[in-house]
Amino acid sequence: MEILATYDLTKSYRATADICGVSHNTVRSFIKARDEGRINEATRRTSTKAEPFMEQIEAWVKASKGKIRGDIVHERLVALGYTGSGRTTRTVLAKLKADYRAAEARPHRPWTPEPGRWLQYDFGDGPVIDGAKTVLFCAWLAFSRFRIVFVMRDRTGPNVFSALDRAFRMIGGIPTYVLTDNEKLVTIEHVAGLPVSNPQAVAFSQHYSTVIHTCQPADPATKGGVEKTVHLAKADMVPTDANLLPTYDTFAQVEAACTAFMEKVNNRVHSVTLEIPSQILDNTERAALHRVPEEPFALALGHGRVVPPNTPMVSFEKSRYSVPYQLMGQSVWVRQSGNDEIVIVHVAASGPTEVARHPRTRPGVPSVIDAHFPPRPAGSLEREPKAKNDADLAFLEIGEGAKLWLKEATAAGVGKIRMKMAAAVELAKLLGVTSVDHGLGGAAVHHRFTHEDLLSIIETNRAPGYLSETRMVLDPNQILAQGTGAWAGFGTTDEQASDEDTMEMQEDSDAN
Repeated sequence: MEILATYDLTKSYRATADICGVSHNTVRSFIKARDEGRINEATRRTSTKAEPFMEQIEAWVKASKGKIRGDIVHERLVALGYTGSGRTTRTVLAKLKADYRAAEARPHRPWTPEPGRWLQYDFGDGPVIDGAKTVLFCAWLAFSRFRIVFVMRDRTGPNVFSALDRAFRMIGGIPTYVLTDNEKLVTIEHVAGLPVSNPQAVAFSQHYSTVIHTCQPADPATKGGVEKTVHLAKADMVPTDANLLPTYDTFAQVEAACTAFMEKVNNRVHSVTLEIPSQILDNTERAALHRVPEEPFALALGHGRVVPPNTPMVSFEKSRYSVPYQLMGQSVWVRQSGNDEIVIVHVAASGPTEVARHPRTRPGVPSVIDAHFPPRPAGSLEREPKAKNDADLAFLEIGEGAKLWLKEATAAGVGKIRMKMAAAVELAKLLGVTSVDHGLGGAAVHHRFTHEDLLSIIETNRAPGYLSETRMVLDPNQILAQGTGAWAGFGTTDEQASDEDTMEMQEDSDAN
C-alpha cells in the first residue's frame, strides 16, 4: 500500500512515482483500481518484478558511484533470470541512483580567501593555427578574482614556468601558494595518498619563494575559480560551430585576443564581489604579494631541448642553431630575446650559463658558429691515404711521393694497383727508399703508372747532376695539371694506353 499512501500525501502521480521508484502510469493505475473498488488488485501490484534483485542493483549503483547505465543493469538482470521490462528496470534504477547521490552529496562551504594567498592555474585547448593546436594557460587570483590568460604552443615545462613568471610580473607580485592539477610537471607520483613533488617544481618554488600545491585528484571543485576561467576563455576565444568566431591565422592574433579578453573580464563588475577585479588588485591585494625576483627562473628562460648525440645543433621554431659540441647529448634551454636574438642556456652544477647567442634565422638556413665545432675532418677533396693492412703501411712508409702516386693512381682508375705497390716496396729494398720515393712522385706528376715507367724515372733521377738541376714537386697543391690526367685514358684499354705512352716517348726522343 506504499503507492496509495504516498499518493494520499502528495496528490501527484509523478511525485508519487519518484518517491516509490515506479512509473507515474503505475501510480495512475493503482489509484484508478482503488477508485473502482479493485483494491485487492492494487495491493498485489505494489511489488515489482525487480523486487528480488534490489540488493544486487544497489550493489551495482554503489560500485559504479551512481554512474551505471540502465541498459547495462537490465542486461545483467536478464542473465540472472529477471523477467521484467527495461522500463521497469530504468525506473527502479533512477530511484536508487537518486538515493545514492543524495547520500553521497558533498556540501560546499563558501571559501573566503585572504589577500595575496592563493593563485590557481589550469589549461584549456586553444585555437588551431596552421593545423597545430595551441594551449591556453589560465590563472585566477582568488581574492581579487583577477583572471590571466596566455596562449602557449604546448604544455612543456619551460612554457609553463615562463607563463607563471609572466603571470607574477603581470599582477606585480607573488602569492604565498600556487594551486594546480596533479600534472607530471608538479607531481611525479602519489605515495600513501601524498603527492611526490617534481624536483623542477620545487626549484621553481624556491626561486620565487612560493609553494606549489596540487588539488585532490579528479576533484575540480577544489579549484573552481580557475575552472571557470578556462570555461570563459574557451567560450570567448576558441572558434566553434556554436559561437561562429573567426579563425586565427597567426600566433600574434591569438595573443591579441588573450589581451582583449583580460581587459574585458578584469575591468567589469564581478558577479560575486560586486567590485572590479583590477581595482581590488591595485587597491588591496598587490600590497599583500611579495616581490618578484629580477632574474627569472632558469627553466623559465626558454624551451627545453636535447642536443643530438651526433651534431651540436638544436631546433627552435623550425630553425636550427649551433651549440658547443661538448654539449652533445645534454639538455639546453632556448629562448628568444627581443625580436632579433636567440639565446641558448645550459644549466650546469654551478648554475645556468649562456652558451650561445645567435641572430634569428629562417627555416632551412641554419645559424652556425664555427667555434662550436671541432676541427673539420678531411672532405672528399682532401682525403689522405690511410694504411688498412701491412701492405698499405709498407708502401706508404716509402714517403710523400708514394702517397702522391697512390692518390693519383686511384683517381685515374689504374688497374692492378696493389701489385704495383708491392713491386715498388721490393724496389725500395733494392735501390733505396729515397730513390723510389722520388721516382713515385715523378710518376704521379707525369701520370706514368706502369712499373717500367717507374724504373725509367728512377734511372733518370740517378743520372749525375739530375737531382741538383731538377726539383721534384711532391706537394699536390703546387701541381698545375692535377685532376685532369685521370681523363687521359678514358674509353681506352690498358694496352691502348700503353701503346700511346710508348709513341709519345718515342716522339719526345726524336725531338731531342
